[in-house]
This record gives sequence, C-alpha cells and structure tokens, in this order.
Amino acid sequence: MHRRAFAVAVSCAAIMLASAAAVRADVRLPTVFGDGMVLQRDVPIPVWGWADPGEEVVVVLSAEANGAAGKSGRSEGPVTLPLGTSGSGPGDSITAPVVTDAEGRWRVELRPVPATGIPLLLKVSGRNSILVKNVLVGDVWFCSGQSNMYWPVRNSANAKEEMAAADWPQIRLFEVAKDAAARPREDVYGSWRVCSPQTVGGFSAAAYYFARRLHQELNVPIGLIHASWAASSAHPWTSAEGLAADPKVKAFAESLMKQTGPSLEKFAQEFEPQWAEWAKAAAQARADGKQPPARPEVSFKHDVRHVPSALFNGMVAPLARMPVKGVIWYQGENDAHRGMFYQSIFESLIRDWRTQWKQEEMPFLFVQLASHMARQPQPSESKWAELRAAQAAATRLPHTAMACAIDIGEADNIHPSNKQDVGLRLALGALHVAYGKDLVYSGPVLKSWKADGGTAVLRFDHVGGGLEVRGERLTGFAVAGPDKKFVWAEATVKGGTVIVTSDSVSDVRAVRYAWADNPECNLYNKERLPAVPFRTDE
Repeated sequence: MHRRAFAVAVSCAAIMLASAAAVRADVRLPTVFGDGMVLQRDVPIPVWGWADPGEEVVVVLSAEANGAAGKSGRSEGPVTLPLGTSGSGPGDSITAPVVTDAEGRWRVELRPVPATGIPLLLKVSGRNSILVKNVLVGDVWFCSGQSNMYWPVRNSANAKEEMAAADWPQIRLFEVAKDAAARPREDVYGSWRVCSPQTVGGFSAAAYYFARRLHQELNVPIGLIHASWAASSAHPWTSAEGLAADPKVKAFAESLMKQTGPSLEKFAQEFEPQWAEWAKAAAQARADGKQPPARPEVSFKHDVRHVPSALFNGMVAPLARMPVKGVIWYQGENDAHRGMFYQSIFESLIRDWRTQWKQEEMPFLFVQLASHMARQPQPSESKWAELRAAQAAATRLPHTAMACAIDIGEADNIHPSNKQDVGLRLALGALHVAYGKDLVYSGPVLKSWKADGGTAVLRFDHVGGGLEVRGERLTGFAVAGPDKKFVWAEATVKGGTVIVTSDSVSDVRAVRYAWADNPECNLYNKERLPAVPFRTDE
C-alpha cells in the first residue's frame, strides 16, 4: 500500500479508537450482537466487547420468555431451556464473568447450546447493562459476493407471491453495511431483521431461498450474515495474509495495489472522518438506550471494490470471531476476464476464510456463473466458460460444493431473476457437505471419456437416478480433431453414458460441453440438476 494511504488509514483508525474510548466507560458490544440475532448451535459461543480497563463484566444468557417461538414467532407454551449441562429445567441460564484487559477489551466463551426456537436474552452488565433480546440458536451462514448475492427478493422471480408467503420468523438476516479499510476493523455497522412478508423484500434472494430450504429440511433457526458489494472481485474479500500465501496471487495483488491503492486513500480521506463521527454517536446512543443514528452512505465515486483486502478488512474481519456453520459465495462475473487464474485467487480466498474463522473444515458453497450474453452460432472461445472451469476446479478442495446455474441465465440480464433454483442448489450442497445427508446435490460431472475414431464415450459422476435430456435432442456438445477446430456434434444418452459423434471429425481428440458465454445445453440428471460445463482439452 502507498505510504500516504497507510498513514491516512492509521490516523483515521486512531480517531475511531479515540472516539470509542470517550464512551468506553460504558460496556459496549459489537453491532452483530443485536435484537433478533441467531447464535451458532453446538459450539462455544464467544461474546466480546469493550469497557473501561480493569472493569468487571458479566455475561448472562437466559430465557426471555417461558415459551417457545413457533413459525408464527409467538410463545407456544411452557418449555425447557437447553442451557443446562444435562437437561435441567426452565429458568436455566449461563453466566460468565470477566475482567477487561489493559486496553478495555473483554471476551468470554459460553458453553455450547443446542438449536432452539425459544427466545433467549443476552444480558451484558458492567457499569451499565445491555440487553440483546429475541436471540435464537441455530445455524449461521456467512453470505458474500457481488451483485447477484446482493440481489433482493423483491427483484426475484414471482416476488409478490414469494414475499406474501415469507412467514418464517426463525430465519433472520444481519445486513453488513458497505465498507472498505486499509487494516482490519474492530466492528461493522449492521442490524438484524426477522423474516416476514414486510421485511423479506430486502433480503438477499439467493440467501433467503437457501435458508428457507434449510429451515424446512432441518427445522432449526437459520441466521444469515450478508456482506456483499456489487461489481466486486474476489481478491478484495481476501486478507493480506491470504493473498500472500500463494506466490502467484501475491505478485498479482502487489501489482494491483499500485494501481488501486490511491482509490482507498481518497476513500479514507473523505469517508473515515464521517465513520468516526458516526461511531462515537452510535456508541453514545446505545449507552443511552436509544436507536443509533443511520450510518453515513458510502461514496461510490472512490471505487474501492478492487483494492486487495479492502473489503475483507471492512466487512469480513470484524465478524470472523463469530462462529458460523459455513459460507455461501455468489461471485465471479467481475473476474471473468481472468480466466483460469481465478482458480488460484478463489482457492486462496477459501483457504483464507477457513483460517480466519479457525474452522479448517468450514463448508464453502458457491454458485457457478450463469449463462449470459448473445448466443454464438458456432463453437468459440469464451472467457465466461474459462471462469466457470476455474470455479468448478475449486471443488477439489474438501468440504466444498458448487451450484451450477448454466440453465437459469438471461442473455440480456446479468442478474437472472430465478434465484429460487440458486438457493435450492446451494441448500442441496449444504445438506450434503455440512450436514452429511446422502442425496444428489449436483448435476452430472464428467468423470472420464474415451475416443475411438469419430466416436467419443463420456461417463459422469452425480448421475443420480439417471441421465436425462430436457428437450427433443441433446445439445451443447462440440468436438475437435487433430486440428483443434471445434464443430458441433451429435450426442445421445445411452444408459449412463453420452455418445458423441460428428460427420466432419473422424478422429476425435477433444470434447466440450456448454463451452460458451450463453450455451444451448440440456443435459440433466433425473433430479433436474444440470450437467456442469466442461472441456477435455485443458
């Protein structure tokens, strides 16, 4: 980073800390601890914050009301709280005292709690008391990416009907405000919203449909922490340490920093003082039991969406202390020009986030690029197809799954409205990877192939109940001979294989499927999941 930019960032960070210190006589919590939040079940629950140095702080998790919250969110009779060590009765609580360190920081770790729809109360007491109400325990998923992750329910397909039916009070979303920084922040700005017909319109559509399927399947509360930024690349979401772990990615990030660093400097000069002023006012408002003022709107004239690590520092790092079940990721459009190099960047991000959360096996689910742009009459090269291949290659990492979206794209709309299938396919991947469900979670994936003259025989994994052609004839296959020139091919399903031939290629050396920006392709399994695009000429 440029020295001046770094100096500005450090100076602004000091302002923020000084502003916060002015009100640290009062106990303060990160904003993610807010009314309506969801805590991750079955793992130690960290709670942290700030107060005066040497101050005793007591954290208590207990029942908010003697009743369980059903789908309606109303109490449904006496319950037994799951807070005791061995099935103790109603009224149980978990208490943890702590003394702040020399900088006024404190942290406790509450024992694991199983999933519950019982509204809990988190009370933090020191010189003052903070009450966090209507807390549920279930599974929390971190949701990130660019505009397709941001795309709200109100703009998805059948929005009116979907919003009217969204009576799911055990699904909650924490919206992280857009921010960028030169160094990791201590906190983010955001708030929790309980899902209802009135609120769901602003939820990330992909995240909501994902959560709905999980909630229906598992019957546990689902919390969504949503941090995305339109037109952002993958490298701004990766920490400096994560970018440095791969020599190729490190060199790329260092080069890019020289180009983009000044934008972060300008952003800091304009926006950081506003942020610091807001932080002081918000902390004072919470100390007084009042509603915090609205956070200043981020200026888009200083584009920080491509500065290495900037979005990680501002929107991810402060939340990596919060245990999550896993991650869903919906991004790639802005990196399509990077082709197969994206694989290195993307895998660096996945490894980095697992390191940041200290969860080596953290499930990571992601969406492959949908079809888009004009359809080409003849087989041709495609940057979008290369990016899809880079995404698919990342499934070699353990505890990952990819939702193929090749069949839901729109030629003239980079934001396909069918987010229902996106959420469903992400949920299927989660049910398998995160919950160990034995189910078909992917469409057919090329396993092996063999050519004999002008005929190629292809075999697939994830066939499920069998291969299926949705349409009159199988489309999307192309072959090439020794001249490496691809032509359209005839393809037929025969049992568990696909037979590919072409009258113009007598010696097949390579096969491609759905290799285009916007391919015409229709191979599925009987579970109605589309085959993943591929090429054999890598």
